[in-house]
Amino acid sequence: MERNLPAGLPVLSDEGTEHDSGRGRRRRSPLPSLTPYLQVLPGGLWLVIFFVVPMFVMFSVSLQTGNVVDGFRQTFNLSIYVDAVTTYQTQFLRSLLYGGLATLVTIVLAYPMAYWIAFHGGAGRSRYLFLVLAPFFVSFVIRTVSWRFLLSDDGIVLGNLKDVGLLPDDFRVLATSTAVIAGLAYNFFPFMLLPIYVALERIDPRLLEAAGDLYAGRVSVFSRVVLPLSLPGVFAGVLLTFVPATSDFVNSSILGGTKDTMIGNIIQTVYITNANYPLASALSFILMAVLLIGIACYARLLGTRDVFEMSTR
Repeated sequence: MERNLPAGLPVLSDEGTEHDSGRGRRRRSPLPSLTPYLQVLPGGLWLVIFFVVPMFVMFSVSLQTGNVVDGFRQTFNLSIYVDAVTTYQTQFLRSLLYGGLATLVTIVLAYPMAYWIAFHGGAGRSRYLFLVLAPFFVSFVIRTVSWRFLLSDDGIVLGNLKDVGLLPDDFRVLATSTAVIAGLAYNFFPFMLLPIYVALERIDPRLLEAAGDLYAGRVSVFSRVVLPLSLPGVFAGVLLTFVPATSDFVNSSILGGTKDTMIGNIIQTVYITNANYPLASALSFILMAVLLIGIACYARLLGTRDVFEMSTR
């Protein structure tokens, strides 16, 4: 039975949408909302000004020839990239190796610690995280130099062990690849711990209880529930650790020897000491390109879409 409504009042259809009896459906504005674009504008401008523009400037400088006395001019010298790769390929490969090993070490150390804090830390989670992060409020260089004092041949650790006869007198850690990798792992440890902790902390404990109720053992619960849900944190931690560890030059300078030179040390020497700006720019551009390609391959191999789909199931 239809009811007579006063003229001019809107009519509600069965779907709950409002219609005007005289005008039909309400028209939408043909212009899209500018709110999403305004929200992304500050971050986009920041990336353009401080990443995209410097990248093009660096690429332009790498193609120049000249010196600091007579000046540099643009000659589009593409051969400098071939010379840079052939001359410093050892340092490139060493940097990738050291960065990769340091990343693996941080995963092995950070994942169990993050797991314990997330599931067994209780009310003291914040306190434990603060204890882990407290040393990193000190300068990066000071922390690395302190490792040099600790690991020196006659230092607090090795000196006492040699005195009691647990280590031979010629044993040393400094000026070795082990010291450099250990320093990298230590300095970039929080970049791995925090993303993994955040991913683990988001896991609902009821999922673990449900898996136990379905007669899943601890190994099955970890491999089929916890690990897949924490993969986004591992993925982010690898990116945040591998990139700066590969391009680092402080640890190899302080803890390493002449055979542990990384590409960051070469770029620093070529730019500051030799003032060869085109070569330094070419090396930096190659390193950035290699890292971006490696990250893309890593994301493709791991399958970021699958990772995040698993985390949301």
